[in-house]
Amino acid sequence: MKQGLELKLGQHLAMTPQLQQAIRLLQLSTVDLQQEIQSMLESNPLLDEEASGDVAGEEATGAPEPGTAMDQDRQIDLSADATLPEELPLDSQWDDVFDLGLPATAAAPDEDLPDFESRNSNPQSLQDYLRWQANMTHFTGSERNIAEVIIDSIDERGYLGTDPGEMATLLDVGEEQIRAVLQQIQQFDPPGVAARDLSECLALQLQALADSEGSAALALRIVREHLQTLGRHDYARLCQVLGVDETALRPALALIASLNPKPGENIGGESTEYVIPDVIVRRVGARLRVELNPEAMPRLRINRHYADMAGGKDATHKYIQDHLNEARWFIKSLQSRQETVLKVASAIVERQKDFFEHGPESMRPMVLRHIAEAVEMHESTVSRVTNQKYMITPRGLFEFKYFFSSHVSTDNGGAASATAIRALIIKLIQAEDPRHPLSDAEIAKILADQGVQIARRTVAKYREGENLPPASQRRRL
Repeated sequence: MKQGLELKLGQHLAMTPQLQQAIRLLQLSTVDLQQEIQSMLESNPLLDEEASGDVAGEEATGAPEPGTAMDQDRQIDLSADATLPEELPLDSQWDDVFDLGLPATAAAPDEDLPDFESRNSNPQSLQDYLRWQANMTHFTGSERNIAEVIIDSIDERGYLGTDPGEMATLLDVGEEQIRAVLQQIQQFDPPGVAARDLSECLALQLQALADSEGSAALALRIVREHLQTLGRHDYARLCQVLGVDETALRPALALIASLNPKPGENIGGESTEYVIPDVIVRRVGARLRVELNPEAMPRLRINRHYADMAGGKDATHKYIQDHLNEARWFIKSLQSRQETVLKVASAIVERQKDFFEHGPESMRPMVLRHIAEAVEMHESTVSRVTNQKYMITPRGLFEFKYFFSSHVSTDNGGAASATAIRALIIKLIQAEDPRHPLSDAEIAKILADQGVQIARRTVAKYREGENLPPASQRRRL
């Protein structure tokens, strides 16, 4: 076998570390991005966060305008093929400051925008709350030990997860002692806590009411003796076994419906997950204006004191030069991310402007391809942009992905958004006669009469997706 050398020409694509960083930043949520920025600030001395009003002679360039109107040309210049250069000259000034061009101070709140901050006003756990009440109760030493075990056995819903007999065996005490302490804990707040099943939970809440004769007495009898019949919505059978008519039954059922089947979930709970919107959609006259959220991103700048020391060739100067290039790449990647987010958000709002005018029923069918063509980007880029990105609008807080949905054919050859169909189903169910709720087949027929062809099983799938029960469980007196 003869050996030899052979030359070949070929091409292949290689992603530079800088381009990989730009792609990674693009798909981060705002909360994750803020953590990434903080990490970079801690590791790179050439990167500074600019305080409010601290301009220090630096000029922000290459950043998007604060907003864009639906009836104006886009003010963003970012093509689909734009790539970051392989090297940055040390004397370049265009990216020394990352600034969105937005006011440094927070703007006054808009009356037409809902409050998007979620607050957990009660971080105390259910067990801590019950222990506080136990400490205020006159227990003996042994009773306090029993109370501690009972409280530890209560789950996040407020239900007792261990049988009193098992507790008696564990603590080597009489079961009657366990039940005596349990009875006292069941008088704690929230009403219904420490119940062993749903029937007992509802009964405890009804017993806490002052009305022990009228509707509460009838409701108490229902939850104790006929809960399964109530679950089947068999009101005729309830009237028969209780010996009452519908007029007497109706207020008792309304009282039961007002009870909380999971009383423990009102206390404490999991920590709040915060969502920071990337984009704000405002109504300006008859137009919709899309702008980046000034609260979502800090101003970043190059530390000029260290940057001026990057001209030498020894190890110290090389260290500074490497970190200077890294800082400028990072700033450029952030600029590219924000420009892309704004461009995609603007295209979404423009295509779905009927939604903002009339609500979910007017949502248009939209897939990634529609937005990719509008902004002249690849679908994979649009997919990254829409992942974990949110916009606050006059109609509420929405993830970008909310506006994407499949389509359902209509009689006139057009298409309706699946989101719009879901909204129509919800509207029909909300307007139905509770005595004669609409079946899935009846809903499908109503939609067909409106020109939307949809199968009964699809109606059922959409209804279940909205956590709406079937007609048999929606029937009311």
